[in-house]
Amino acid sequence: MLAPLIRAVERTWVSVPLKLRHARHLSRENWDWTVFEILRLRTDSDLEGIGETMCYYTWSRVAQAQVDRVIGHSPFEFLWDDRLGAGLQMACFDLAAKAVGVPCHRLLGPLVRSACPVSWWTNDMSTEDWCEEVREALSLGYLSAKLKARPWRDFLAQVQTLTGLVPSDFRFDADFNAFLRDAGTAGAYLQALEQVPGLALAESPIPQEDVAGGAALRRKTRLQIALHYGSPPIETCLREDVCDGFVIGGGAAGVRQQATLAAQFNKPFFLQLVGTGLTTAFMLHFGATLTHATWPAITCHEIYEDDLIRERLAVQDGFMALSERPGLGVDLDEEAVERYRVPEGFAPPPPRNLYRVTWPGGARVVYPVGKRGTQGQECAGIWDDFAAGNQPLFHRGVTLDILPDDGSTAWADLARRTQISPVRL
Repeated sequence: MLAPLIRAVERTWVSVPLKLRHARHLSRENWDWTVFEILRLRTDSDLEGIGETMCYYTWSRVAQAQVDRVIGHSPFEFLWDDRLGAGLQMACFDLAAKAVGVPCHRLLGPLVRSACPVSWWTNDMSTEDWCEEVREALSLGYLSAKLKARPWRDFLAQVQTLTGLVPSDFRFDADFNAFLRDAGTAGAYLQALEQVPGLALAESPIPQEDVAGGAALRRKTRLQIALHYGSPPIETCLREDVCDGFVIGGGAAGVRQQATLAAQFNKPFFLQLVGTGLTTAFMLHFGATLTHATWPAITCHEIYEDDLIRERLAVQDGFMALSERPGLGVDLDEEAVERYRVPEGFAPPPPRNLYRVTWPGGARVVYPVGKRGTQGQECAGIWDDFAAGNQPLFHRGVTLDILPDDGSTAWADLARRTQISPVRL
């Protein structure tokens, strides 16, 4: 059978609503995670390839020059070319696998598992909302949750509460995004977290380029330490033994290369490919072929009201089964695509919120939405201020409150002041 030639590439932008809790708490700097580009590769036959790019959080958007490259060619010519960008490369794999009547995993490598461990994902939230998140995760078959650990919340107290809601085989992973800042601070805090049943892993507890600190931290804690592959350089990371495993994502060639090297050094990892049901399906095919992809994978698809596919990808006992249908093994929900269609280049406006952090002693600081570099923002947001070391870290009893625009003069004046610098009340 001759491989079909790509005759046209159809590009559609959509904005998929977040579920209520995620819409509330992703508002600080990730409100644009709703925007995707759906790519369809059209051929002279009935076959088409489908892919998606998360427009404002992706390893690579699809340039028009890459679209022009594939026109008139077989998708097999481009499968391992990461220059294509996320959605176009995914669509090429989908089309190529459909052309030969096999699931995508047959093009990715030998099958090592028929179901992949997957994890729930949630940004930092109030304890009440996190409890509801965990209840929802359990109801849908998950046995793992990756939590964003943030210094403006009492994370230790929160996770202690969450463990009372889950069975003993449920695991929590804490992603610090380097907010523990140094090995001394991190060591004491992680030792406290070790006492929490089910807390299994700490991701990027301190800046990853701090090699000496990372090595010292591993000697101070029994928790597994995960780092994003590539920082520090992999040869340094392995020589100094600064982590137990990795977070791996990106294009197909990059993922395969990183996963192969991790396996050679017997380092487990979890795949992190963020998107809706399409990306989740692609992740499953990859995870099923990678020997050391044994930590629960992250795609974040459960944060959306719609996964853009017709039939839900079910989770049972913490695992998601692999489809043996040709291609990605899922069908795009065309009605959903039309329902959420937006103009190309659409960027949702920042929410009209302020954020107030309160410590038990009474100190209060108010921050604007976003962080430096977000849609051109120049003032310091909550992320910037804490990352700079200007506030206490993970203090017991610290809380964050969201202050939506109430139309008052007082709110408008406070918002204006936060655009200059964080406001201490």
